[in-house]
Amino acid sequence: MNSEWIKKILLPMLVFIAIVGGWHQIAAHINEFPTPSDTYTAAFGGINSEGDEVKGVLADPFYIENQDDKGIFWQILASLKRVFMGFILAIVIGVPLGLFIGMSRLAQYAFDPFIQIFKPVSPLAWLPLLLFIFQDIDLTAISTIFITSIWPIIINTALGVRSVNSDYMNVAKVLQFSPFEKVTKIILPVAIPFIFTGMRLSLGIAWLVIVAAEMLTGGIGIGFWIWDAYNNLNYHHIIIGIMIVGVIGFILDVIMGKIADFFDYRTKGRA
Repeated sequence: MNSEWIKKILLPMLVFIAIVGGWHQIAAHINEFPTPSDTYTAAFGGINSEGDEVKGVLADPFYIENQDDKGIFWQILASLKRVFMGFILAIVIGVPLGLFIGMSRLAQYAFDPFIQIFKPVSPLAWLPLLLFIFQDIDLTAISTIFITSIWPIIINTALGVRSVNSDYMNVAKVLQFSPFEKVTKIILPVAIPFIFTGMRLSLGIAWLVIVAAEMLTGGIGIGFWIWDAYNNLNYHHIIIGIMIVGVIGFILDVIMGKIADFFDYRTKGRA
């Protein structure tokens, strides 16, 4: 094992120890704040500091008591379903719109002001209106994800189109390419890395939004599970939920990063 790998393993471990130490100090000064050991017990089961036997959240993640009382696996699965439905809808609409804006200066002038206005709007601002429109938890969450995660796809797709070398477009004119051939043979091969970068950012936003959306809309899902833990003063589960959200978000980002690198000709060129 070379020194670089030792650094990659040792340094995160030192940071982890520092985080746990800080966490322990917070628990020592705030009454009823979960300690690291009790949180571990709440996650995997065992005997807590008060001598009570605890059934861990992760010890039986697949249980189904009733429609509203399910294991953590089903909570995560429900959230991921909403995330990917909103995310796929954002791709279906965002990529063609981004191509259109990137290829047409008039389209850029028409859409850019509205993109800049709506892009920074918080998902929490959209939720009440969308809930009023759809009167449905799932549709509200999916539409909120769609609205808030479509902008990186549009912006990066348009950026990819504009990055196409003008010489390539001149060749397309000489060869008398049709608009469809121009898109498929010239524009898309260059724009694809940008598109996947936008998709990567969009998926991260979608996973971020779903937690807040489910906290307000209720039902089943990791966001509501965390909020329900707060209402029941179960602070161990809140910390466990935060960790689960972070780990899944990290996994999704790594997967999308690998996919983006696979289609990025610039990365392959450097390799």
